[in-house]
Amino acid sequence: MLRFCDELIARVTRAGAGGVKLLRADSGFWNTKVFKRLEQAGWQYSIGVRMQKGIREAVEQVDEQAWQTIEYPQDGEAQIAETTYGGRRLIVRRTRLVGRQAQLWPDWRHFAFLTNRTEDITVVEAEHRDHAVVEQVIVDLKDQALVHFPSGEFNANGAWTVLGALAHNLLRWTQLIGLPTSTVRAARTMRRRLLHIAGRLTRHGRAWTLHLPTRWPWQGDYLAALARIRALPTA
Repeated sequence: MLRFCDELIARVTRAGAGGVKLLRADSGFWNTKVFKRLEQAGWQYSIGVRMQKGIREAVEQVDEQAWQTIEYPQDGEAQIAETTYGGRRLIVRRTRLVGRQAQLWPDWRHFAFLTNRTEDITVVEAEHRDHAVVEQVIVDLKDQALVHFPSGEFNANGAWTVLGALAHNLLRWTQLIGLPTSTVRAARTMRRRLLHIAGRLTRHGRAWTLHLPTRWPWQGDYLAALARIRALPTA
């Protein structure tokens, strides 16, 4: 990880990047040498840590009144607080189920990370969690075009990667535009619900009709998304 950070810092510097530079990562980057290298380079970081003994003891010392409630999906609860570990800022988010589902997981689950950022805890914590969005995109791409590369030629595989990214973006925009209030789903789920449809096209009176399965559970989502996309103004 230290070598990775050295190469990253060098590449970003050669590219002429200015302003604040922030590295967000999971616990695979948890290393004191990594922290010191980023600090020496003037970088900000927020890096996840595992809930091992030392971290858990630090979290247990947080006063119960210090926990702040943040937005969380229905039937759940989330709170954040901060302390220090090894002289660095340690921010912790804890979550649990509430209501009827609470019996499945009634206890708090803790997720912590170390950072040298000085902004408000709510901003730092929310922006740290954003890096998980990128990881989900990688998972989706590996489940689609990047499951394998078709050629032994670098340029051909580069074109394949670009096409895979375009297809992924089109699928994601289909949901964001067509079903804006729905939960963001994995690409595999979206393909099953919106693309892999057992339908039949018929033509009568110069008009086409799409016949969908009568008991297909996502028929409403498909028709709603189709109507929204068709209603978009032309460029």
